[in-house]
Amino acid sequence: MGPLISPAARDRVVDYVGRGAEQGATVALDGRDLEVDGDPGGFWVGPTVLDHVTTEMDVYRDEVFGPLLVLLRASSFEEALTLVNANRYGNGASIFTADGGAAREFRSRVAAGMVGINVPIPVPMAYYSFGGSGDSLFGDLHVHGREGVLFYTRGKVVTERWPEKASGVDYGFPTQR
Repeated sequence: MGPLISPAARDRVVDYVGRGAEQGATVALDGRDLEVDGDPGGFWVGPTVLDHVTTEMDVYRDEVFGPLLVLLRASSFEEALTLVNANRYGNGASIFTADGGAAREFRSRVAAGMVGINVPIPVPMAYYSFGGSGDSLFGDLHVHGREGVLFYTRGKVVTERWPEKASGVDYGFPTQR
């Protein structure tokens, strides 16, 4: 991890952590006071974890863009899936499970562009065709995603019909018979 890009970015993350705590979240890991040897004026925020976050909290409703992990608790798979899918942003979601069926169900039903199964969210590499999901995006117009692929490619329509049984090659058009 490195520093955030500016004092404003650092202050924004620190503010979200404070607001999360004020709104009832538990600060399980607090990186707000991180000091790094050799860079005392850097824009550092260490890894931070907020637990017991609810859907009414700012840290759930907004994209924070910092080293902040928010944890929401659910009493069932269905409730957890509903929590994830109800968020207007859908860049990524992960499930940690030993149940292959639950993993397949999650992969199929989750409304997220990046899905991790027993791994944290797989951040896209340059060769991934993913530019964001929902109201969240990487760059203008999801250029790394489907829209980018569509922009740089040409579509083709193929109409086919296959006979019931192959009877050799027939180069005639049906209306010529």
